[in-house]
Amino acid sequence: MATITVLPHEELCPEGATFEAPAGISLCQALLDQHIEIEHACAMSCACTTCHVVVREGYDDVNEASDVEEDLLDMAWGLEPESRLSCQVKLEDDTKLVIEIPKYTINHAKEDH
Repeated sequence: MATITVLPHEELCPEGATFEAPAGISLCQALLDQHIEIEHACAMSCACTTCHVVVREGYDDVNEASDVEEDLLDMAWGLEPESRLSCQVKLEDDTKLVIEIPKYTINHAKEDH
């Protein structure tokens, strides 16, 4: 099981959270499974930046970003060197991450998922 710590986010996770998630799923799916309603306007197909997260700890322990993901990240609000699209981070059994969900996305209106 992977261990995920989410730093407090005013709207999505005000208290922050720590939870375990099964290997083989994306970080985005793990967040959604915990009722942390991160945006994912492209249905997790690596076609937007709404599921952008910053990996504060564990960045070097996850799969590398593809060229497509890197190109999309250039459009993300609040881009940092440790930014990833959560739909593209695949969890492994020994994954331990601390993530921050940025305050904003590039969406003008939130999707109702």
